[in-house]
Amino acid sequence: MNRSLVPTFIAVRLGTLAAILVTTAATLVSVESRAGASQSSDPPYPITIDPTALVSPSWWQIPGVTPSIWTSDPETSDAFRTTNAKKLALQPGEYKFVSFTFDFPFTVTPSGTIDFSTSLDECVEGRGKQTLVIKCKRTYPHGGRPDY
Repeated sequence: MNRSLVPTFIAVRLGTLAAILVTTAATLVSVESRAGASQSSDPPYPITIDPTALVSPSWWQIPGVTPSIWTSDPETSDAFRTTNAKKLALQPGEYKFVSFTFDFPFTVTPSGTIDFSTSLDECVEGRGKQTLVIKCKRTYPHGGRPDY
C-alpha cells in the first residue's frame, strides 16, 4: 500500500468503526426502552402450577419463566417435573403451559387469578383461582379439537 494513502485508509476505517458503535448504542437504547415499557407495574401474584395428576411423570415449563424442557438431557435438566406442584410469581399477562405432549395458553388477570379457554375445562381447572391444575396428558383427550 502506498504510504501516502495509509492515513486516509485509517481515517476511513475509524469512521466506519465509529458509525458501527453509534448504531449499536442506539439499537441497545431502543431495545432497553421497549423492554422497560413492556414491563408491567402490577405486582406478581403467587400462582401455583399443579400437574401432579398427570400419569407418567414428565417435565413442564412456562416459557420465559421456568427452565426449558428442551435440553439435551432431561434427566439432568433444571426443568420442573410433573410430580410436584410449583408456586411461581407471575405478573398479569399471557403465559403458556408447555409439556412434551401438549401446550395451552392461560392468563393471569389483573386481579391475580387464572383464566383460560373453556375448551380446556375437561383437562384444566383453576379458572378464577390462583392454582392451575392440569389433569390430562393431552388437552383434548376425547376426540375434540381445541378452540384456542
